[in-house]
Amino acid sequence: MRHYPKFIILIIVSLTFFLVPGLASAHQPRVTENQLTTVPDPEISKAYYGELKGVPDTYVIKADVPFDLYVSVLVPDIAGQKKDVSATVTKDGEQITVLDGTTFAWKRFFEEFGYDTYWQGPEYKTRAEAGTYEIRVWSSNNDSKYSLAVGEIELFDFKEGMNALTLIPQLKKNFFNESPIGFIRSPFGWGLIFIMYFLAGIVGLVYRTVLKKFAKHSVRGAARNIGKPDRLLRLAISVGLLLWAITTTWSPTLLFFSGFALFEAVFSWCGFYAAIGKNTCPL
Repeated sequence: MRHYPKFIILIIVSLTFFLVPGLASAHQPRVTENQLTTVPDPEISKAYYGELKGVPDTYVIKADVPFDLYVSVLVPDIAGQKKDVSATVTKDGEQITVLDGTTFAWKRFFEEFGYDTYWQGPEYKTRAEAGTYEIRVWSSNNDSKYSLAVGEIELFDFKEGMNALTLIPQLKKNFFNESPIGFIRSPFGWGLIFIMYFLAGIVGLVYRTVLKKFAKHSVRGAARNIGKPDRLLRLAISVGLLLWAITTTWSPTLLFFSGFALFEAVFSWCGFYAAIGKNTCPL
């Protein structure tokens, strides 16, 4: 996961939970990279996204105490996706249930957090005793995409928020065959843009106010220091950075500088020009 400045993380998380209450009830997303995956804290709700590569995928739960076991199979609602993913659950090597996707009546399911549509397949829920459990996921040709939901306790802190922010654009592209720009339809997507623009505006206002107060008798303290051509340039930079962000990784850093460039265009003021004492404003 990328490392962001702590103050950015704090503001993202605080404002996101304020603006997007649905975040707290989302699955913790995980991308399955190996055929064998260990599931920690099996009662905490997680969504494992994988694609079968000719053999089944296996998920292992090692429990020292009894716990509530919940397992559900989903597939993306995309062209060409088969609804044939199944799963077997075993305890200490003995089979306890089969989630047979080939005979199940799959139901379309819309998930608001990522703004994606799935087909929801069979599920299993029980009070499980201590032991080693294996969830084996397969399909008819072992070539299907799938999402395996494990656990029902919804827990989403700032670390998981940043992890989701990193993974969702990847999932849009690689799992749902969509452009990451589709994330803008999600409350979390447009909420993130608002948050970073709001943060950029606050930083710009504070910086501008400080310079006006302590450098009011020099060019650095000018309330306006760029003319129309420079304002249009910053507007173009703002739009360019925004498009770059929402069509790729949804980087908070790119969104922040997009918002800051927009702030400069609106207020006819450039932070860099103020720092070096340059002024291109005709007034």
